[in-house]
Amino acid sequence: MVSFVIPCYRSEKTIENVVKEIDETMTGKDYEIILVNDSSPDNTFSVIESLCKSHDNITGVNLNQNYGQHAALMAGFHYVSGDIIVCLDDDGQTPANEAGKLIDALNDNVDVAYARYDHKQHSAFRNMGSRLNELMLRFILSKPKDLFISSYFAVKRFIVDEMIKYTNPYPYVIGLVLRSTNKIVNVPVNHRARTTGESGYTLGKLINLWLNGFTAFSIKPLRIATGVGGLMAIGSFIYGIVTIIMKIAGINEVLGFSAIIATITFLSGVNLVMLGMIGEYIGRIYISLNQSPQYIVREVKGKKGTDEKN
Repeated sequence: MVSFVIPCYRSEKTIENVVKEIDETMTGKDYEIILVNDSSPDNTFSVIESLCKSHDNITGVNLNQNYGQHAALMAGFHYVSGDIIVCLDDDGQTPANEAGKLIDALNDNVDVAYARYDHKQHSAFRNMGSRLNELMLRFILSKPKDLFISSYFAVKRFIVDEMIKYTNPYPYVIGLVLRSTNKIVNVPVNHRARTTGESGYTLGKLINLWLNGFTAFSIKPLRIATGVGGLMAIGSFIYGIVTIIMKIAGINEVLGFSAIIATITFLSGVNLVMLGMIGEYIGRIYISLNQSPQYIVREVKGKKGTDEKN
């Protein structure tokens, strides 16, 4: 059985076509669809409710507020029944009719198959964000250089079961996959142009996503801060020695006022950045200790729903 998990946000005009394409692709096969509404401000959940009524294999999960794509995926994972889980977007840019390529790539030596695009049809801003995310994954999470990460992937059930053990309030699906297995491959898949609407990712959401990645799964930023501080301390020590030697030698070279102010301002800025980074880690630890939820489900409709609101 195959479970399709689709986070939905502002997709009232597109999600029906995505579901229709899945139905056409999986005709005669055992599958289910989990649609997770990430508190979309439009009529997305009304469309999902309609789909639940017309399909006996669709579950609609309505989240209490907007938690982000990765939290929505984690919510959907808790409702899957399949041996294989396929995650894709709600806007039709990730072609559901090519899901078979990802599913077929899973075998004894492959636990996760990510779609790889030769030509991405995202906006310039989204592509820039993807490149920055790629650099972050390689540096912070030690992602293999030749591995392409995307929102369209197929994964075995036991990996998902391992992922949902993570209950902290800052989920990062890519980090959870990378720490669960290294048996990951890429599969060439087409990427479609967006037909309507725009990406739900803003600069703020991308920054929050990156923070989730390196604060939850790596301490490298803290080690970088330690390294920078050490280098500055060594530099200051060397400069102090040079100053003493110059004084003994009778060389009077005094830095100008502007240079001194610039140096102090620079070092103060570096200190504040480092303190902010440490504060980010401590703040997230505090929130995690308070057991802040990843998401709150308002109601569940369809196959696994009770049609009762929380």
